[in-house]
Amino acid sequence: MSQYAIRGMTCAACQAAVEKQVGKLPGIQSVSVNLLTGSMDVDYDRAVLTDGEIREAVERAGYEVVSKAKTEDGPADAASLQEGETRNVRLRLIVSIIFVIPSLIVAMGPMIGIRLPAFIDPDLRPMSFVLIQFFLSLPIVAINHQYFTQGLKALIRRAPNMNSLIAVGSGSAFFFGIVALFRISEAVSAGDMELLHRYVHSLYYESAAVILTLITLGKYLEARAKGRTSEAIAKLVELAPESVTVMRNGMEIVVPAADVAVGDEIVVRPGERLAVDGILLSGQSAIDESAITGESLPVEKVKGDRVVSASINGLGSFTYKATAVGQDTTLSQIISLVEQASASKAPIARLADKISGIFVPVVLVIAIVTFIVWMLFGPSFEFALSMAISVLIISCPCALGLATPVAVMVGTGKGAEQNILIKSGEALETAHHVQTVILDKTGTITEGRPAVTGVYPAEGVLERDLLRFAKALESRSEHPLAQAVLDYTRDVEISGVELDRFESVTGKGLLAYHGEERILAGNRRFLEEEGIATEMVSEHLDELARRGETPLLFARENRLLGILSVADRIKESSRAAVSAFRKLGIQTVMLTGDNRKTAEAIAARVQVDDFNAEVLPQDKAAFVQALQAKGRTVAMIGDGINDSPALAMADVGIAIGAGTDVAIESADIVLMKGDLNDAVTAIRLSRATLRNIKQNLFWAFIYNVIGIPIAAGLLYPGFGITLNPMLAAAAMSVSSVFVVTNALRLKAFRPLPAEADADPEGSSKITSDPEQDVNEAKQESQSDSRQAEKGKDMNMEHEIRTMEVSIEGMTCAHCQARVEKALSQFPGVESHVDLERKAATLTGRMLPDEKAVREAVEDAGYTVAGVR
Repeated sequence: MSQYAIRGMTCAACQAAVEKQVGKLPGIQSVSVNLLTGSMDVDYDRAVLTDGEIREAVERAGYEVVSKAKTEDGPADAASLQEGETRNVRLRLIVSIIFVIPSLIVAMGPMIGIRLPAFIDPDLRPMSFVLIQFFLSLPIVAINHQYFTQGLKALIRRAPNMNSLIAVGSGSAFFFGIVALFRISEAVSAGDMELLHRYVHSLYYESAAVILTLITLGKYLEARAKGRTSEAIAKLVELAPESVTVMRNGMEIVVPAADVAVGDEIVVRPGERLAVDGILLSGQSAIDESAITGESLPVEKVKGDRVVSASINGLGSFTYKATAVGQDTTLSQIISLVEQASASKAPIARLADKISGIFVPVVLVIAIVTFIVWMLFGPSFEFALSMAISVLIISCPCALGLATPVAVMVGTGKGAEQNILIKSGEALETAHHVQTVILDKTGTITEGRPAVTGVYPAEGVLERDLLRFAKALESRSEHPLAQAVLDYTRDVEISGVELDRFESVTGKGLLAYHGEERILAGNRRFLEEEGIATEMVSEHLDELARRGETPLLFARENRLLGILSVADRIKESSRAAVSAFRKLGIQTVMLTGDNRKTAEAIAARVQVDDFNAEVLPQDKAAFVQALQAKGRTVAMIGDGINDSPALAMADVGIAIGAGTDVAIESADIVLMKGDLNDAVTAIRLSRATLRNIKQNLFWAFIYNVIGIPIAAGLLYPGFGITLNPMLAAAAMSVSSVFVVTNALRLKAFRPLPAEADADPEGSSKITSDPEQDVNEAKQESQSDSRQAEKGKDMNMEHEIRTMEVSIEGMTCAHCQARVEKALSQFPGVESHVDLERKAATLTGRMLPDEKAVREAVEDAGYTVAGVR
């Protein structure tokens, strides 16, 4: 795919002309022209077609290829071209204003009571009056010559565009002024005062000047607004440092970032930003990767860890080896992704493209018909000319051309600000139709790695002793669950005990010795085979299984020490995101390869509408197809690796938590963070963008539908209302600026605030009818809302109350934190846990009942001694 920067396009008709001309070339596989960015993306067979032939086709269409904005080998420079174009328009505007003001004063002054000097008085010096207007309008016509050169070329090629309308409209006014100049000269020579008076007061120089000035003003405002739409890309580009320090021949030298090669050793000092991706060779530091991953906390990096471009180094210094440079860095891939999305077309744009192809010819026909009708039935030639010019000038194909791309650019840019990368306008549009969201469990709903969720010492055993033996045993195991135990004991600063004679029993557990005492860890079957009784914890083991948690049992000699429960923890945002999907009327379905019991537990906690367990990766795509066959628009959310077939099959594939590898190949939308709420934000952003596009298209259509008949004089016979060409020019400029400004309102889009994940023990609705699921979800959402309002009113009627809970089993700050987390599930209740007093204090207007408090504390692994 190659991208070209094209100069001279001003409306949707220009865009259509370039696409048509280039699309006819042999070897062209796809061509997409973006009016907003002034760029053209071309995919072609290089064995059949050359770059030069593509350039010639663009020139035949009447436009100029100023550079190859982006190729597979080089960076984009379209932004600098846009900046240069803005400066050019500003210069033209300044010159036009300088000359249009005196031109208006001279032309309109006598009508509004301004007395002109005698040497240009229309009654005393008519030739001077005409000539001064001619010379004041001439510089305006000259500096805005591209309207005429490009517009007339397009007319000759029978592919008229907006410039053609401006050229014919303002050119007709200026040409009529020249004709009037000769007629006035003839009248002065012949002494024909009637002819002289008629033409002196029917000049159109100021109309031509004002039309060109107002259109140039509109173009300048439009160019500035366009610049604002690409701020997201500009901000991404600014993240890359201009220079870096590299080791060359044993010496540190500073080189431009563009000169860094794969394999270079780069020295990074505190506070510096990383220019390329690489592997850390020496040193260590905490690195802020928020610009790439959205993770707010710095990430500790040591030797062997991967670092990415645009990250900011903390207080440490280190050296790393470059592994990806130039267009291959993570930052460059993200910039490329955003640029591609901004330049791509949404399917809704096809409607505007079709209309634009016939819009300008139709307007020219309407203008000609208007002129003929008013010549036959109107008061004068000047009136007929004025009506025809108004029709040409008020028509605004550029508003149609900008309606979609400007909203797509702002929408995708806004997504990038939220760490949501949208690959194309098509993905952005399709996302707003989504009816069903399929969620992969591991890494999407859950964190994707096992963690200790509970510590349950046996009667008479201290929690610290259980954890010491657990750490000592699991330190010799390579099982993923063992790593979860080690992470947990490291966090609570537990030291292990000395063990020897380790033995791993495959599929069952571990055996070691502390002196002559056996220390065991494993599943229930293993301990029972070793003669250790587990009947007293049967109910507890069943409860853990119901919750989808894996129990690890530990024993010392013939005595049970206790249980550690391990599970893939549910992300804090998952339930809130599922709830948000429900409020959007979207059905949620969880797919997992886990057993049904675990899947049911997770589904119950996050409250998805449906779930399927024991699904193989290759079967996920078939599940997506089955839903699509029922007419559902499906989004698949997964980690972008083992879910890639389903991501590719879905109407919208969303890769979550893909971070540095971006998962570009299989996903349509990439969420840089692992937060499921960002998927909700992506859907909401899609809906907001499509709503904005429809508003823009409505305005562009309705403006032309109403404006053109009025300009043609439809209201003149009955109401005497006409539209002066100067007012028509102002209206046309306002139309384009309105469309761009309306799209800029998307910059105010904000994600929904994160909801608290209250009760983790929900109930899953498992149904087979998607429509019923959505309707029930809406009803439940409305019911919950009414209950919340009712509860709010009831709360106001109660005074603040206090509950004291005595708790046994808390021995450390970690115990205190677990109890606080358990009690935080009660909405509207504040809790404070005092480790020294072994007690918790709950305050609120409506406190939970004693049974609920006991269950919450006991679920956390502790005992309630009393409540008062």
